[in-house]
Amino acid sequence: MSSMAPELKFTTFEEIDEIYSTLNKTFRSGKTKPIAFRKAQILQLAYLVQDNLERFKEAFAIDLGRPSQEAVFLELNPTISGCKIAYDRVDKWARTEKAPFNIKFAAFRPVIRKEPKGVVLSISPFNYPAWLAFGPLIGAIAAGNCVVLKPSESTPAISGLMAELIPKYMDNDVVRVVLGGVPETTKLMEYQWGHVLYTGNGRVGRLIGVAAAKTLSPISLELGGKSPVVIDAKCDFKIAARRIMWGRCVNAGQTCIAPDYVLVPRSSEDAFIKALKDAHDEFYPSGAINTPDLSHIVNITHFHRLKDLLDSTSGTIAFGGQTDESRKFIAPTVVKGVKDGDSLMRDEIFGPILPIMPVDDVDAAIAYINAHDHPLALYCFSSDAAFKNKVFDNTQSGAAVANDVLIHGGIDGLPFGGVGPSGSGYHNQKFSFDMFTHLRGSLDSPGWVDNILGGRYPPYTSGKLASLNRFGDTLPPRPRISANGHALKESIERWRSTKWILLVVSLAVVSISYIRAPDVGEWLMWLKGLIKV
Repeated sequence: MSSMAPELKFTTFEEIDEIYSTLNKTFRSGKTKPIAFRKAQILQLAYLVQDNLERFKEAFAIDLGRPSQEAVFLELNPTISGCKIAYDRVDKWARTEKAPFNIKFAAFRPVIRKEPKGVVLSISPFNYPAWLAFGPLIGAIAAGNCVVLKPSESTPAISGLMAELIPKYMDNDVVRVVLGGVPETTKLMEYQWGHVLYTGNGRVGRLIGVAAAKTLSPISLELGGKSPVVIDAKCDFKIAARRIMWGRCVNAGQTCIAPDYVLVPRSSEDAFIKALKDAHDEFYPSGAINTPDLSHIVNITHFHRLKDLLDSTSGTIAFGGQTDESRKFIAPTVVKGVKDGDSLMRDEIFGPILPIMPVDDVDAAIAYINAHDHPLALYCFSSDAAFKNKVFDNTQSGAAVANDVLIHGGIDGLPFGGVGPSGSGYHNQKFSFDMFTHLRGSLDSPGWVDNILGGRYPPYTSGKLASLNRFGDTLPPRPRISANGHALKESIERWRSTKWILLVVSLAVVSISYIRAPDVGEWLMWLKGLIKV
């Protein structure tokens, strides 16, 4: 197996012009709209991955030192599964929907057409170079678009393999790969796109957002951030530690939804760190330095960034901390006693380093989370429903996950996306289809409707206005609270009076059974007058 990454041949600006022109011509031809064509392309993508599993495993090992089991579990199998789901469901996804029934508008036969947005651009990152490239590609194809895929230049073996295989398996007039770095991406962003998906860091995300605004291209951003873990002192530390340690170490911590730091009760910090150490030793019995089950850092620049963070922390390394520049290797490292403002708490770490921040209680944990950018994921380990609800109900994040980490990114039926600084928009299977789909409102108005809506035409008269007002709605009773949310005084007084009236009514009902029939009418007349008062 070769250990050297191939040198990428970047796409020229002239080739980018040709690609954009070709894909636009293809889309205008209508070639991508038939569902049968879309399904064929989706299936071809699945076979692209399945037929070349070994080559992808080798490419992952070259670019990221990725163990084969991680490559298969995290990216290759999910890609094939995503293709199968889209292949099976795209007929339903793309079906025109009837608008919700409303008797006033039923005659117009309103529907929602699911239409492709056109030629779309997906800029994918280095950390999950297959899943985060192919996942959105599946949705874009299922939606009937033409697609330009711009994979990361930081993973040349995988990006080069994609550029080689996609023309062999897929329609070259529908899907194209652009290889390159900043200049090529800048060139791509000069065009107007049906939609742009950028997955990466917030700094570049801002630049992409500004460039997309200049052409009024709609955009989705998947950015990441510092995803916290909140620990309940009563949770199962062994289970929590194993799952958190796995989530922090898999792919050498280079995961946008990896647990970035842990908020643990101050009195439980040492016990929880011991549980993390036990999980670490279970995972890597021969030691982190010698195990074949850890990936390396993607490049030397990121290695030095992570080493500088470790060297600058004011916390104490509980275990780990070993580094090897020649291998771009950083051992799984837990740092205890970390405080706000520490080097490890300023930005997303994106490496196998886990800061532990002790807090007084869950309220302090929530306050810390809310004082910082909304994360892409928020994790909570607890068996107490009230504890979990308190954390989730009082915070904001892209996802809210209890008692596990990372897994939600691949769950069928769940959206994957951030909020605020951690991103905007959603993808993952059906949500990827939705992202690249335009919901086109449509109706077909019959001629006889003018017998009902003729009042919309001039000259305007009071009679016409009256006929149009019949299409208005009657509001429910006013809320019994003021604009600032406080209960109105008269509502409170009315409720106090109502309680007495209800008591009198109840007594009257009981009494009726003891009263002669001729007197019942008189009783009811009296009660009716009382209620009006």
